[in-house]
Amino acid sequence: MGETEQRPTAGSRLGAQENAGISTLEHGQKPPMTTPGKLVSIKIQMLDDTQETFDIPQRAPGKVLHDAVCNHLNLVEGDYFGLEFPDHKKMMVWLDLLKPVMKQIRRPKHIVVKFVVKFFPPDHAQLQEELTRYLFALQVKQDLAQGRLTCNDTSTALLISHIVQSEIGDFDETIDREHLAKNKYIPHQEALEDKIMEFHRNHMGQTPAESDFQLLEIARRLEMYGIRLHPAKDREGTKINLAVANTGILVFQGHTKINAFNWAKVRKLSFKRKRFLIKLRPDVNSSFQDTLEFLMASRDFCKSFWKICVEHHAFFRLFEEPKPKPKPVLFSRGSSFRFSGRTQKQVLDYVKEGGHKKVQFERKHSKIHSIRSLTAQPSEQHTESARAYGDNNDAAAVQSCRQGKELKSSAEDTGQHKSPSLKKSPKEGRKVDGAVVSTVEEEEEPAKDRMQQNRPQSQQPSTAGSLTGSPHLSELSINSQGGPSVANMTLSPNLSPDAKQSSPLVSPLLNDPSCIRADDEEEVKRKRFPTEKAYFIAKEVATTERTYLKDLEVITSWFQSAASKEDCMPETLKNLIFSNFEPLHKFHTGFLKEIEQRLALWEGRSNAHIKGDYQRIGDVMLKNIQSMKQLTIHLRKHNEILMELENGIKNSRKLETFCRDFELQKVCYLPLNTFLLRPLHRLMHYKQIMERLCKHYPPSHIDFRDSRAALAEISEMVAQLHGNMIKMENFQKLHELKKDLIGMDNLVIPGREFIRLGSLSKLSGKGLQQRMFFLFNDILLYTSRGLTASNQFKVHGHLPLYGMTMEESEEEWGVPHCLTLRGQHQSIVVAASTRAEMDKWTEDIQMAIDLAEKSSGPAPELLASSPDNKSPDETTVDQESEDDLSASRTSLERQSPHRGNTTVHVCWHRNTSVSMIDFSIAVENQLSGNLLRKFKNSNGWQKLWVVFTNFCMFFYKSHQDNHPLASLPLLGYSLTLPSESENIHKDYVFKLHFKSHVYYFRAESEYTFERWMEVIRSATSSASRTRALSHKEPHAY
Repeated sequence: MGETEQRPTAGSRLGAQENAGISTLEHGQKPPMTTPGKLVSIKIQMLDDTQETFDIPQRAPGKVLHDAVCNHLNLVEGDYFGLEFPDHKKMMVWLDLLKPVMKQIRRPKHIVVKFVVKFFPPDHAQLQEELTRYLFALQVKQDLAQGRLTCNDTSTALLISHIVQSEIGDFDETIDREHLAKNKYIPHQEALEDKIMEFHRNHMGQTPAESDFQLLEIARRLEMYGIRLHPAKDREGTKINLAVANTGILVFQGHTKINAFNWAKVRKLSFKRKRFLIKLRPDVNSSFQDTLEFLMASRDFCKSFWKICVEHHAFFRLFEEPKPKPKPVLFSRGSSFRFSGRTQKQVLDYVKEGGHKKVQFERKHSKIHSIRSLTAQPSEQHTESARAYGDNNDAAAVQSCRQGKELKSSAEDTGQHKSPSLKKSPKEGRKVDGAVVSTVEEEEEPAKDRMQQNRPQSQQPSTAGSLTGSPHLSELSINSQGGPSVANMTLSPNLSPDAKQSSPLVSPLLNDPSCIRADDEEEVKRKRFPTEKAYFIAKEVATTERTYLKDLEVITSWFQSAASKEDCMPETLKNLIFSNFEPLHKFHTGFLKEIEQRLALWEGRSNAHIKGDYQRIGDVMLKNIQSMKQLTIHLRKHNEILMELENGIKNSRKLETFCRDFELQKVCYLPLNTFLLRPLHRLMHYKQIMERLCKHYPPSHIDFRDSRAALAEISEMVAQLHGNMIKMENFQKLHELKKDLIGMDNLVIPGREFIRLGSLSKLSGKGLQQRMFFLFNDILLYTSRGLTASNQFKVHGHLPLYGMTMEESEEEWGVPHCLTLRGQHQSIVVAASTRAEMDKWTEDIQMAIDLAEKSSGPAPELLASSPDNKSPDETTVDQESEDDLSASRTSLERQSPHRGNTTVHVCWHRNTSVSMIDFSIAVENQLSGNLLRKFKNSNGWQKLWVVFTNFCMFFYKSHQDNHPLASLPLLGYSLTLPSESENIHKDYVFKLHFKSHVYYFRAESEYTFERWMEVIRSATSSASRTRALSHKEPHAY
């Protein structure tokens, strides 16, 4: 056979990896060697019912064919899929990736191999790619049609309604009826058509990617999701069906699950002729025998099922591919079969690290275009900044996005990419990693620029929060107004593109050419300002005062203006808020002016001949702090303001909607009630600044006496208001958490104190599942992220701390960093991501248990409708219910938009936790000022105005801007200094990095460098675990 011309593949043109190991091999590993020779054609039926022909070497192992299919589809997460075919006995079996294809498929001309989903993860959110979720959705559609996925009529109609939404778009009765008449999704579909259309009517604005996500969310709750039944008999001869899932081995009678054997309980799997054997770990509480025996139809059936079990166990339970056994010298005993390929953990890690590029794909059945993977290439000026988290699931369903690691594009890349389609007809052969694939001319479809301006505030805003499988958040975000036209990303899979609003959590950091560029020459030309430490301390007063004044304006200007246009706030509440904030704003406007005038004199910009007397700040601080004492009456009112506003929100739906809509405005970059506490927080900042100044000055310094007097004055004010501030911070935090949670009534009650929130894995019948935990001084809540438009967390259950015990249980469950929490009526098993996280939770939970024991008794009932308490083992999970299955519909109707960039969502995606002590330290560690920023692969430095607060860096073009253009949540980030190999030959540079995302920031002086390091370290590393919590001073609400 003549040598085939080697043409560039669709994958290579779109930036996909060229090695055959993209689907199953670790980086650096080589695929099995294949000798070139005669080529064999294999027909593959895809999930969209198209057929492709692949030419592979005659001796090629199964892996070459599998990888050729994955490369053809540009499928990064190909490890979840497999190839199945009928063997010589017409039994469907999986293609072994290690054995030669021709030894498995004897008559390839007469066989059609099916490319289908093989491994169904416990949570579809672990699927990082839209293409992967699309293929899973096709599998669900196929299983419905074949009767393999059985469920009640309501669930079936809801599933089909999402399929219809993804294929034809928004509801139109005439089009719907025509489409349903032409497309039969299930047998006897006519009886459900009205119900399908009723559900479809509620999916308005949902994109195909969002429909896939919702479809999988509903499907995964069904008992038969991903289940393939294997007929067998038990010891008594009763006919049953065996199946294997990510959690273990399941036993069915008909289509009803009657038993389950979790992987943690299974000691050994084996088969002997027709007998399938499960050896269990000894358990004194279990009535099961040590070894269970099932009889199957034949040895081949039995061996086939055993192989599937081995593969599922390895894929979902092992950290890496098992090593091959050494070959015996004389003869072997037993099967040498082993799992080949990457485990799920390796797949997740690979995608999290961003070792791939997004590519385009076509939805065969959809009449509306997919947006997410049609990745708009950034313009040249935005190249270095167009980066975002790779693992944000359907975040990208709305805007063009760059996922995974930092992407670069050149001018010739723009608009040149072609779209690999799942619907192609063979035209010409080309080599793909040892296999020659019959391909087609690919229809050229330039990537469309989906960059949209923010919609009016009345529209539904975006929420951040991708999902369990999305351990990252978007690195940085940018608002389209006032910033570069980079697509605004969101993490929510639930909202349509038109409903999205850019959030400070979810899109690439600005890199606008109009921003000031500070390269070396400009640095040399900078004005030579004073270099003494006192000057930079004074400058910190000015920079933070600018930010504080802007925060006051959020209330006195923006909030007041919005309230005057809406008749929703009682006059008494208006007067209470604005009459107390306006005097503060007026005073601090004058205060800032005085500080800036003093700095101008100090720097020599004004009256440069004057020296000495004006090179100090203590006198200005003393004068203004003494004047500030007259404002104490207004500061004492903040307790009342916060409580009255929350009571007003509780009693008035109109006021609640107004405040929620205001929080969605870009100017309100933090929760509204946080701004109400800013004046109290500012007093602490003055105290810290004066302490640093007094520590710096020798007693003989001209400014020492005034500075010390100012410190004494401000310390007195802080002492008077500190107790009130601590109560208000806890009160504010409880109300903020209440907005993030659904499924409860009375979270905020007298005496309740927040202690810690964070992400832990909870062991259930489906294995380890990510849950969000909230620890208070009397109760522990566990929740999951809901599929509402607000991305709130739905409460699954709660454990009162009174009478709770805690013990480490790594050995018992075989899970690292594992704890068992035993309550009086319920027990749960949880696992932390690291030993450090486990230690934090252990200490806080133990402290909370001790507090609960010292209190008067058990906590009051917390939830509006408490979930049923599970058994102590809690090895079962919630079964299918119509309420749960329709949650994606009803919750979208009754839930309102909600901010998705809260600390709770950041902890969810970064898989970390935060305590109340961390929040208190964050309040003290706030900083503002100019920094130079540089990306990992960029050349120049960009000057930005940076505000650090609430564990997050907010970026502005200048301090005069009213709202941030971008933000970077720092929880989970590491703070270090650049190494020599990074070639950052500048002073005062620090480095922030999280996985493959790296940022360099450069300060103007040693003092400011140390200050930025100090405050950022407070967010990137947890506070001391030493506690000062007690019940001596209960909170009175």
